[in-house]
Amino acid sequence: MLRKVTTLIASAAVAAMLVAGTAFAAGPIVIKFSHVVAENTPKGQMAIKFKDLVAERLGGKVKVEVFPNSQLFTDGKVLQAMLLGDVQMAAPSLSKFERYTPKLQLFDLPFLFKDMAAVQRFQQSEKGQELLKSIEPKGLIGLGYLHNGLKQFTCSKPLRVPADAAGLKFRVMQSDVLAAQFQSIKAIPLKKPFSEVFTLLETKAIDGQENTYSNIYSQKYFEIQPYLTESNHGLLDYMVVTSKEFWMGIPADIRTKVKECLDEAIAYGNKLSGKLAMTDRQKILDSKRTEIITLTDAQRAQWVAAMKPVWKQFQDKIGKDMIDAAYNSNK
Repeated sequence: MLRKVTTLIASAAVAAMLVAGTAFAAGPIVIKFSHVVAENTPKGQMAIKFKDLVAERLGGKVKVEVFPNSQLFTDGKVLQAMLLGDVQMAAPSLSKFERYTPKLQLFDLPFLFKDMAAVQRFQQSEKGQELLKSIEPKGLIGLGYLHNGLKQFTCSKPLRVPADAAGLKFRVMQSDVLAAQFQSIKAIPLKKPFSEVFTLLETKAIDGQENTYSNIYSQKYFEIQPYLTESNHGLLDYMVVTSKEFWMGIPADIRTKVKECLDEAIAYGNKLSGKLAMTDRQKILDSKRTEIITLTDAQRAQWVAAMKPVWKQFQDKIGKDMIDAAYNSNK
């Protein structure tokens, strides 16, 4: 009997060693972080910072691999790929979540936020944090907001008043709100991937696009678009997201540390975004390739009047209470 017990204990020990060996052989938890922009943008720098922080604090347990410039997936496909387990983390623009929840369409409404301070106040508020959780029923978890900044128009023709855009073709993200925004000024919106924008502009398949200073500079749109209208008409921010299945599958203690690294990286990226907006604006100005048009108060008022009806158009889907909370963050 003693011999049988001893044999069982020995067998259990061997099994435990084999399991431990298998876990060790499996190596660290790998987080593939996919995004569509250049590494010298706020998002690109945030992803690198996250990778470095994880390597420093969780080396051997977790490894972050960053894939910029749509190397793995476009923003239009990355969320589906995430649900399939082909990528573990991404930071798509808030427009890309339209198919998962209509509430995030809020961030595409034109002239909703007067500056990035108002954006920050709203995103950190109870309502803003509520929106992070709005995609959980679809198997996704919002981990934080990442800033890029306010958008400007670039175009082959000068845009000073809404009538100047009538009949022109503009690339937009996969967003019904952004399509409605351009339709409100009688322009023609075309939903196209970010990776195709430069070629579309270069071949004159489109007349213009909307983007932040960091994207206009890093993607070299200023080299092929002679006019930039400083409108600050909309927001281009991102949500750092992962799949619920992957995130909850990470051991709790490791997950807590990964989230701390991510929060620190997001804070770093958000601080950087404000600085880059101004430095990239100056670089575009210094290039003398693009004329930066500054709107007068009267001209800007025309753009606001033309586009603000879009708010009411999407009010039922987003929620009037949510729109009001976002607008009140300007005060």
